[in-house]
Amino acid sequence: MEVLNEFLGNPLFKKSLTFAAAGVLLWVIIFAIRKGTDRYVAQAEARYRLKKIVGFLGFFLLVLIALMTFTDKLAYFSVSIGLLTAGVAFALQEVIMSVAGWLSIVSGKVYKTGDRIEMNEVKGDVIDIGVMKTTIMEIGGWVQSDNYNGRIVQLANSFVFKGKVVNYSGDFPFLWDEINLPVKYGSDYDQARNILLKVANEIVGDYSVTAAKEWKTMVKKYLIEDATVAPTVSWGANDNWLTFNLRYVVDYKKRRITKSEMTRRILEEIVLSDGKVKLASTGFEIVGVPDLKVNIENK
Repeated sequence: MEVLNEFLGNPLFKKSLTFAAAGVLLWVIIFAIRKGTDRYVAQAEARYRLKKIVGFLGFFLLVLIALMTFTDKLAYFSVSIGLLTAGVAFALQEVIMSVAGWLSIVSGKVYKTGDRIEMNEVKGDVIDIGVMKTTIMEIGGWVQSDNYNGRIVQLANSFVFKGKVVNYSGDFPFLWDEINLPVKYGSDYDQARNILLKVANEIVGDYSVTAAKEWKTMVKKYLIEDATVAPTVSWGANDNWLTFNLRYVVDYKKRRITKSEMTRRILEEIVLSDGKVKLASTGFEIVGVPDLKVNIENK
């Protein structure tokens, strides 16, 4: 009994009990807030961000409660904070860089969940931004074009300070894409150009209208020229054919499917041109054979 009374009267035991009770209470509060978020917050993105903020604040408060519980005096508390900060800064440099990267990502709007980015030679859609790591659903790799390959990649947030971060959908959620069409010499060039513009306006015309509004916002925010977002066609020539270059804006997540649909429609329109527009190829065309003289001797 004396040993038990001595143990129960130990200041360290009382502090540990106090810390455990405070930790349980804090966990109950966070659990209730997260459940209430699921019930009362309808928007998925707002619900996700609120849960992240609550989780981070809970972790911070738990560390603060531990320091205040196990430190007797305010002066010692300040010294403890200083020593803890110095130790963490020395031992966890990469962790601190990742946390600083997270603050930069959130405050500087480098990217957000749902954005398509390329960082540290990994390209994909951001599906989670944690305090330490960013989780990406990778695209490309052994899979052609902008399709998911099934790999989920986690990158430390510190990479935002170590190299470039390419955001495909930041302030301007559109991309410019191109289709090059080789046309034979002697074709109806005006009709070829009209076919490309007709198909482009038919398929991505709505994108052009929306992109024009988004680009005006870009011009106001950044020192950048007022670019043309409407579909355009330019010409180029070489020894074998004329190249018609169709340039247009497209939703960053629909680049591949849009190019496929546009290519199909362009080929349909070329067939309907009744031979006025002909596609060129790298094959050889024999246009004539020289006269041959054959002598046959009958023996």
